[in-house]
Amino acid sequence: MNTTAETTVVSLTESAAKEVQSMIAKEKDGSNKGLRVYVESGGCSGLQYGMVFDEKRDDDIVALFYGVPVLVDQFSANYVRGSVVDFSDALTGGGFKITNPNAKQSCGCGKSFEA
Repeated sequence: MNTTAETTVVSLTESAAKEVQSMIAKEKDGSNKGLRVYVESGGCSGLQYGMVFDEKRDDDIVALFYGVPVLVDQFSANYVRGSVVDFSDALTGGGFKITNPNAKQSCGCGKSFEA
């Protein structure tokens, strides 16, 4: 899996990749999985983000960041192209954060957005 400008939909920062690697290591059969980033209806702004460990599907767009495969389905790619997933272990406001250049408006919690 090579990363190119054409295939990169969502990228991971190094800190996010390290956290994902740590979490995947604890998963049963985690070595066959990557981080799936997706969009679904819901949330207070209309669409919400989701992240789950999953295996590659035929129509996925895949990119590799710091050894972590990032999987995005074709539907979600339309909404998250150019997004960056970061991770912070800060006590206040820590956790995974998605910065999406396509979001016209986001809710206060940052888990949903309007495209």
